[in-house]
Amino acid sequence: MRVRGALLTAVVVATPLTACRRSGDETARPNVVVIMTDDQTVESMRVMPNVRRLLTEGGVTFTNSVVSYPLCCPSRATFLTGQYAHNHGVLGNEPPDGGYTAFRAPLTTLPTALRDAGYSTIHIGKYLNGYGMVRQREIPAGWSDWHGLVGTSTYAYFDFTLSENGRLRQPRGYQTHVLTDRAMRVIRREADDGGPFFLELAFAAPHHELERRRALSARRDRGTFAAEPLPAPASFGEADMTDKPGPVAGDPPLDQAEIDAITRRYRAALTSLLAVDRSVARVVRALRATDQLDETVIVFTSDNGYFYGEHRVASGKVFPYEPSIRVPLVVRGPGVEPGATTDALVANVDLAPTILELAGARPLRRMDGRSLVAQLGHPRRSGPDRAVLLETFGAPRSGPYQGVRTERYVYVEYANGAREVYDLVADPDQLENLHGRPGTSAVEARLADRLAHLRGCAGAGCR
Repeated sequence: MRVRGALLTAVVVATPLTACRRSGDETARPNVVVIMTDDQTVESMRVMPNVRRLLTEGGVTFTNSVVSYPLCCPSRATFLTGQYAHNHGVLGNEPPDGGYTAFRAPLTTLPTALRDAGYSTIHIGKYLNGYGMVRQREIPAGWSDWHGLVGTSTYAYFDFTLSENGRLRQPRGYQTHVLTDRAMRVIRREADDGGPFFLELAFAAPHHELERRRALSARRDRGTFAAEPLPAPASFGEADMTDKPGPVAGDPPLDQAEIDAITRRYRAALTSLLAVDRSVARVVRALRATDQLDETVIVFTSDNGYFYGEHRVASGKVFPYEPSIRVPLVVRGPGVEPGATTDALVANVDLAPTILELAGARPLRRMDGRSLVAQLGHPRRSGPDRAVLLETFGAPRSGPYQGVRTERYVYVEYANGAREVYDLVADPDQLENLHGRPGTSAVEARLADRLAHLRGCAGAGCR
């Protein structure tokens, strides 16, 4: 069953990249499938051979992809809006200023704009944190077919609850497999319907909460990485933290018990990604079997990264360091150059405007990001110089901060007056805070000016 509602008039414009062939001679817009993981690091992509073979080799990999607010709900709201958190209003994971209920203007989201433009819009999996905590049967605006994980069961890999178009179900089986089964049905159905569709397939993996002793992986995968060593970047258990701001400067060195716990979390996260990797293969196989693969754009990404001991942060995200803000981003599909890599700076705020341009759909709100369509077709062209806004609002431990990430630098101003400046070319592990150092005053002043321009920006003023 699909939920239908009144549609606003939409302006649809076909572009060279969006045009592709379906059965017959008509020119049509592409389907779009977004596969989103939860808390996945760029480093972990190495354990996903199907992603490499089916998406990376057939599309464009963005090696410098970041998120503006590295926390689940604000980041996912940015995906749905193309806006920074200070504009979409989701300032954390929990009420009153964060979570599902804090989302501003829900009638103008990405799926609503696509639905207005004639797309079927399907959500399967995790939505915004807090969905279903109050109104479990509610179907968020814009979705014609809804399969949303409900409340705290979102993070239960077994024994979870799905709202299936307002009917609550408790499917048997491993969550990643169950969600993928739903996606298979949708892909087959949409092939019969013939119109373009937008599918968001949002997995909870590799999100983990080992303190609750929940199983994260499918039974067939358990033990696969039982002997996997932790990565050892220079930032792991950082030796000298005196140049860091207050929230982490006082952290003691990691002891062996903490390192052992980090190792268990890391191995569990990698293991949970094996089922996601198989799901990518199933999605591609289903699209190929229904003659839709050549007319479908597939986006693979995550809502934020994660710490595994870098800068002495044993777990979590939020801090403006690379393990937290950098995320995987791979795009394949019609008009996308296969097997290409680009180090152009892009951000999650760019995904909604990109998808809308691919679909020839009109945005229903002012978007802060920029479309990546031109880079998909010509990834080796150097993009325009830019700065991505980094911001949090009272997040645990880090406290509020705003900053900018450029291709070379990270500059951050904390609400308590602390400052950080890192040169990612000379110091990719962010070990040496250059704030106040001789010889960096001019660079820091330029970065402060860029932050002043983006602080509170809206629409084109953010680009």
